[in-house]
Amino acid sequence: MAGHVHMVASFLVVFLITPWTHAGNRSSLSQQKLEVKNHLKNLNKPPVKSIKSPDGDIIDCVHITHQPAFDHPLIKNHKIQMRPNFYPEGLLSGSKVPSNSEEESKLTTQLWHLNGRCPEETIPIRRTKKNDILRANSLERFGKKRPLAAPQPKNAEPDLISQSGHQHAIVYVEGDKYYGAKATINVWEPKIQQPNEFSLSQIWILGGSFGEDLNSIEAGWQVSPDLYGDNRTRLFTYWTSDAYQATGCYNLLCSGFIQINNQIAIGASIYPVSGYDGSQYDISLLIWKDPKEGNWWIQFGNSYVLGYWPASLFSYLADSATMIEWGGEIVNSEFDGQHSTTQMGSGHFPEEGFGKAGYFKNIQIVDGSNNLRPPKDLNTFTEQSNCYNVGNDNDGDWGNYFFYGGPGRNPNCP
Repeated sequence: MAGHVHMVASFLVVFLITPWTHAGNRSSLSQQKLEVKNHLKNLNKPPVKSIKSPDGDIIDCVHITHQPAFDHPLIKNHKIQMRPNFYPEGLLSGSKVPSNSEEESKLTTQLWHLNGRCPEETIPIRRTKKNDILRANSLERFGKKRPLAAPQPKNAEPDLISQSGHQHAIVYVEGDKYYGAKATINVWEPKIQQPNEFSLSQIWILGGSFGEDLNSIEAGWQVSPDLYGDNRTRLFTYWTSDAYQATGCYNLLCSGFIQINNQIAIGASIYPVSGYDGSQYDISLLIWKDPKEGNWWIQFGNSYVLGYWPASLFSYLADSATMIEWGGEIVNSEFDGQHSTTQMGSGHFPEEGFGKAGYFKNIQIVDGSNNLRPPKDLNTFTEQSNCYNVGNDNDGDWGNYFFYGGPGRNPNCP
């Protein structure tokens, strides 16, 4: 893969600062208000209980059978699977079934937990507010990534990269059938220069061709002022079955993903985060395909099975993934004609090492025998290594790992 230019998909809608319609008359304005009101009603299901988080979020505890997933035509009559039939072999050193212990929350938790928890048979959903929708460039694109992009490991023209405005520092594997991936991801709060930019660190599970029918399942942490209205670091998921065109969304902002966990809110902020030359915090994520039902499950930490993407949402991923990627991504909007100062990871280059640069460790894939194992032939990719870079290695405790990230604009990255 040397010399190949790799365009990775995590193309969030570049939100406009202005409202998403420019209504010329009162009837258009009232129509817009009605559409927003209806969309909010669809997203914000009636809660059993609501919890105000210290960061300003409202977490609604919604009955598990009333969650947005069941608005999807393919899963309207779906019977919720309350636990996976199988876990990958080798998970937790042979202990395949996680217990919902409290130990995990001492390492990384979510801020809303300080003010309460959701009862059994409910799931926590971050409430969507009117301003969240109005920051999007259209009602249809709210909560979705850009439809233009695909993670294409092919030769690409340099001007194509600069037009997309997205930059990455990743490691990846391809050339086999993959049934899942795992990593422990160092959590930071990178600085974002412009509201329409973001910074994220995630795992990509990719299936199919890189045309209009790409399948992708994604999870990690992100800072995205336009999506969330603040600069906090948040846990997120994403899916698409048509290369980000019409299907899929972040978190629970559309129907599709089925959540079963009552303790972790997808889209809520992660606390605490790492400090430069200070305490380091990380989260572990595992995504895997249940060999029996074919659904794609996600687990957060060693304790929390969050839920699953039903196999019926996908074409290629109904079988397997063809590529796995781990790493960081930012949007560079080139405000004032200069490279963005939006940070990736910790905002420092990989050479600085532990405590200063961001890392992914214990990188694994799930193979066709449902075994978690180290990936073979890891490739690295970045568009501009003077702006953001990546360097991978392996050792006993950390397994396959890499440091990654950077500050964006600097004397070598104009």
